[in-house]
Amino acid sequence: MAEMSVDLVAVERLLWSGQASFVSAQTTEGQIGIMAGHEPLLGQLVEGGIVTIVDTDGQRVVAAVHGGFFSVTANSVRVLAESAEFADEVDVEEARRVLADSDASEEQQKAAQARVRAVEQTANA
Repeated sequence: MAEMSVDLVAVERLLWSGQASFVSAQTTEGQIGIMAGHEPLLGQLVEGGIVTIVDTDGQRVVAAVHGGFFSVTANSVRVLAESAEFADEVDVEEARRVLADSDASEEQQKAAQARVRAVEQTANA
């Protein structure tokens, strides 16, 4: 199976780096899936989106991301997010409280939605 080098980086930290067979991201143009050999491109991540990485062992890494960009070459993907959080780090109850809070900003709502979706995606895998 073809591999590519993948880095998932947020402003505050490097979340994941390694070899992967597939990366999926939500962009302003829609959902995109990337495999090794993909045409080069630059995309903008949606506010409150999800990035999924399937490593070369078939393990899925799911992260809630909030804004940023990603860069694709034939053998690499670089995800540069404003903020990102692994699904297994999410405090689901806190995210649901934000979703239920009518005073929460639109940005807070989108980030909370992404956190809940990331957790749900790992539960359904």
